[in-house]
Amino acid sequence: MAASCVAVLVMAASLLLLLLVLWKRWRRGRADWHVIIVVLGDVGRSPRMQYHALSFVKSGFSVTLMGFCNSRPYDELLQNNRIQIVSLTELPKLAVGPHIFQYGVKVVFQSVYLLWKLMCREPAAYIFLQNPPGLPAIAVCWLVGCLCASKLVIDWHNYGYSIMGLVHGSSHPLVLLAKWYEKLCGRLSHLNLCVTNSMREDLAQNWGIKAVTVYDKPASFFKETPLGLQHQLFMKLSCTYSAFKACSEPLDPDTERSAFTERDPQSGVVTHLRGRPALLVSSTSWTEDEDFSILLAALEKFEQLILDGESLPSLVCVITGKGPLKEYYRGLIGQKHFQHIQVCTPWLEAEDYPLLLGSADLGVCLHKSSSGLDLPMKVVDMFGCCLPVCAVNFQCLHELVKHDENGLVFEGSEELAAQLQMLFSAFPDPTGKLSQFRQNLRESEQLRWDESWKQTVLPLVMDT
Repeated sequence: MAASCVAVLVMAASLLLLLLVLWKRWRRGRADWHVIIVVLGDVGRSPRMQYHALSFVKSGFSVTLMGFCNSRPYDELLQNNRIQIVSLTELPKLAVGPHIFQYGVKVVFQSVYLLWKLMCREPAAYIFLQNPPGLPAIAVCWLVGCLCASKLVIDWHNYGYSIMGLVHGSSHPLVLLAKWYEKLCGRLSHLNLCVTNSMREDLAQNWGIKAVTVYDKPASFFKETPLGLQHQLFMKLSCTYSAFKACSEPLDPDTERSAFTERDPQSGVVTHLRGRPALLVSSTSWTEDEDFSILLAALEKFEQLILDGESLPSLVCVITGKGPLKEYYRGLIGQKHFQHIQVCTPWLEAEDYPLLLGSADLGVCLHKSSSGLDLPMKVVDMFGCCLPVCAVNFQCLHELVKHDENGLVFEGSEELAAQLQMLFSAFPDPTGKLSQFRQNLRESEQLRWDESWKQTVLPLVMDT
């Protein structure tokens, strides 16, 4: 009984304090050239929302970016005095009670906490929200928008309920509740953006939501890496990861050598090593929508081809990223006994990731959208670096990957292994298929994020 009274008093005091903050903010009014961007996730692993923040600043706005700060954002973001990053606290996972109770507590905590953090900020002309996760953020941001005369913009990257369905099943009560919530609250926004035409059509037909397609585009720092910078990166990584270390020592002890490159001590010229391994890169958030057993099975088949006498290079396979299934797959990788393939799973610094993509020979994407309606940004970044890609097929992938033009699409491990064999059959042949794909990407004159944003998002914001 006493505990209940204390809880009521705490809630009453919190409500009173909140009302005072509301009154204060209401009297002050909103700032027409201020934007609040909300990410109920790791800001450092939300590149699209970081790009939005930078584009707003370049267009004259000030930005408050709110989210979890588990990973370091881009330096350009941190060094901009017109961008304020507000760190949100993530509720630790409860160890007691059934799962639905734990989830309910988390939602209530996030609702009150996010409401409080938003009301303590300078009111903004726009609240930009990343979805997913949209539960409970959509309703909270809409309420704050009503109280502070801010317009709510939802940027649909995927559907939150479809991601939950990978874990719980599509008919689970929580998944059905999340779907109902997204459909209902998604209609409260003033403006909706989405990442594919397929999602735009689905939102219109099945959700009654009108959205504008804003394709992910690579930032300007995703580009091919000069050989000198490649060598610096490889030498840096070789201090931690054996896959980047040279297999043999150079005759001249002053010569710097990695697994792929060496620098002449007299001239300083960097060259590729003869007989170097091919560098294959994949990036992931280690979640249920990416099945890395496909890649591991393809690598086993590739290794067997080498053992059978095929003229193929050794491989260094780098899988970057953080996520819940990383340790599971690292365990599977540890059980493999490759002789000609090395696999490492680093977490790279933000500035090193573009350099790695720009140094690689081939990218592999295993993202299989939970909704079938979003596109993997990792492929966008790879294409920005003119890196050809092999990608697992799903519903709207054709909006990004053009089969046999800028890469290849596969259905399973057998097809991926055959593609690796074909692409690396005469490595590093400058006239081979891999080089042809790279040249096609160079000639495609891809639109960069800033240019695309000015053409699509800025006019919408100014009109709204």
